Amino acid sequence: MTQGERRTPARRTVLGAAGATVLGASTALAAGTARADEQRAAGPARMPGRGHGYRSLPVPTVIGHRGAAGYRPEHTLGSYRHALDLGAHVIEQDLVPTRDGHLVCRHENDITGTTDVADHPEFASRKTTKTVDGTALTGWFTEDFTLAELKTLRAKERIPGTRQENTLYDGRWTVPTFEEVLRWAEEEGRRRGREIWLHVETKHPSYFRSLGLGLEEPLAKLLRRYGRHRANSPVFLQSFEPSSIQRLAKLVDAPGVVLLSGASSRPWDFVEAGDPRTVADLVTPEGLAWIASYARGIGPTLDLVIPKDTNGRLGSPTALVRDAHAEGLILHPYTHRNENAFLPADFRKGTDPTAYGDAFGALKRYLETGIDGIFSDNPDTALLAAADLAARD
Repeated sequence: MTQGERRTPARRTVLGAAGATVLGASTALAAGTARADEQRAAGPARMPGRGHGYRSLPVPTVIGHRGAAGYRPEHTLGSYRHALDLGAHVIEQDLVPTRDGHLVCRHENDITGTTDVADHPEFASRKTTKTVDGTALTGWFTEDFTLAELKTLRAKERIPGTRQENTLYDGRWTVPTFEEVLRWAEEEGRRRGREIWLHVETKHPSYFRSLGLGLEEPLAKLLRRYGRHRANSPVFLQSFEPSSIQRLAKLVDAPGVVLLSGASSRPWDFVEAGDPRTVADLVTPEGLAWIASYARGIGPTLDLVIPKDTNGRLGSPTALVRDAHAEGLILHPYTHRNENAFLPADFRKGTDPTAYGDAFGALKRYLETGIDGIFSDNPDTALLAAADLAARD
């Protein structure tokens, strides 16, 4: 049986149910059509500036991880649009710079696996080895390309062995700039009659600042240009480096979220500054109080919410949700995916790592902890799980 034969019925069921359960707000969208038409006629309205803030979002909030990365090549306008079509409340972007200082949407500055750059002989000499945040990488990097050069490339599926169906869309889209995404979000907001929320990450900010390509200043400039710099604007700003969120907090009022990796890891800016604290220190009440002094939320790995045992099975929840909420912080953990390879061992089905497991069962466990949202490659699945939780309450 091919992957397509295995998945298509299940996916159709999930999408159909999501359409009925979550996207059934057609009446509300229709009601907003007249207002959207008025805004379109009036010109480039700044809908983001008139937002109600992150506390107005549904809880749990479903964040389309790199768009709808389970169904389309990540960080493309096609992936972002599909996430909206599936009902995601918020769409994520990761930002890295080009050589000439433009911010583009890629999960990493290494674009070897997410573009067709290897098929361009004119760029063969650009392949190199670099050390990024202490890790040696060999490939092609955005900071070695101008935006014009980068725009000659096409995006492709990052993990084709796991998501073969997504390769259908290889070459369909270019690498978007963040400004293009901001314009796209304005257009989608007018068309859909609602604000389009973004969750924007600065990638490797200390590394890029050392190259003279600081991320925070150009990001803040774009946010101001498009009216997304206010405390109630529909945007989150996130980073694995706390100093990046602190820097952004001095430039704009949009809510910041500190991303947290494994408990034993250290943020790279801590490594460079000689700060001995680990993530385990940051998730203590004292560490969370420090984060709350400049940020509005945290984005922990799911293992910090419910750790796994030595067999990869979910254990008991930690006190993180309770302690973060005590400091007024929201929690947007990452990342839910449907495939067995990414699920806890007790929610896998069969032996094929690319097949879908019991994603709803795993989501139920995570959502019951009281998290405020979740990043998902499959936002339709996460939305159905959230609807199940609401129905039981």
